[in-house]
Amino acid sequence: MLARVWSASIVGIDAVKVGVEVDVSGGLPGIVVLGLPDSAIQESRERVKATLKNTGFAFPMRKIVINLTPADLRKEGPCFDLPISVGILAASEQVSADLLGDYLFLGEVSLDGSLRPVAGVLPIAAAAQKMGIAGLVLPADNAQEAAVVEDLAVYGCKHLSEVVDFLNNPGVTNLCR
Repeated sequence: MLARVWSASIVGIDAVKVGVEVDVSGGLPGIVVLGLPDSAIQESRERVKATLKNTGFAFPMRKIVINLTPADLRKEGPCFDLPISVGILAASEQVSADLLGDYLFLGEVSLDGSLRPVAGVLPIAAAAQKMGIAGLVLPADNAQEAAVVEDLAVYGCKHLSEVVDFLNNPGVTNLCR
């Protein structure tokens, strides 16, 4: 199954919307990351795999292709850990994909599922608001910085399980804040 999650990357002083497409299909188990990822993103394959297992989610033992778009833009840093995790969970039908198109996801995941802060949140939040994105889902430690931008919902989460609860129970607004 295919899932598309939105994130962003900093290019110079501007933020650019980045698509994180995840396809979980038949074939030999493995993860391939496409779209000019740097070494931190290549390493996220192992971080995400361990995180999902350690937090009680099933890691699909199938071929996983992760495509970061646009393909000609170099992507850097661990901020793609969270969207990759959410994409794998959505593509393997462990999380609802209904809200994925409305929000930008960014954050580093630790092996126990905790979300770690990332750099560049303010320009990403400003760009998201200009693009008409409903909100950001990011580490709780970045929430105050992103909340500076008006008319943008900010959901600061401390753990991957909170992000999953938010996506599976959108009517419950206090899951991430």
